[in-house]
Amino acid sequence: MTVAFFSGKGRRIGVALGAVSAGLLVLSACDKPTPLATVTVGDDSVSSEAACYNDGKALKNSEAEKCLNKEAEKSIKVSMTDMVRFGVDPEIADNGWTLFIDGQRGEPEPSKKTYRSITGGAFFSSQSQTGEAAPKNTQVSIVETKGTSVIGIWHFKLEKTD
Repeated sequence: MTVAFFSGKGRRIGVALGAVSAGLLVLSACDKPTPLATVTVGDDSVSSEAACYNDGKALKNSEAEKCLNKEAEKSIKVSMTDMVRFGVDPEIADNGWTLFIDGQRGEPEPSKKTYRSITGGAFFSSQSQTGEAAPKNTQVSIVETKGTSVIGIWHFKLEKTD
């Protein structure tokens, strides 16, 4: 003779509670993702989480400088006549963001917009004074700032096609 320890309803409740507990355990082990930045050229786009980010708090100056020198993991092909579109999450735009080209500030003031477009040729200008040819690759970094503090850095490599 077999005796049921739990009724059908009791087993279902137990299974449901177990599933919820397991789900909460898995979620608690996950890190909160950083805001995304995206670069789009024509129909192609690449998105990236931050290379350096401290959950919305300011990075130490030494850490920010070191991070600006990191290599980009995401790349996109760009011709001189393409429009390169930069998009950031609204929380990045709220603080302000600046483009850095090969580790150097590319513009004087941060933008508070979530979207901007710049011609591809702006990233591959030739070194006419030194006689060097235009570079074939350029690293562009999106740097989120709040006042004088750096909050996050996103890297992209632009690969020249023409």
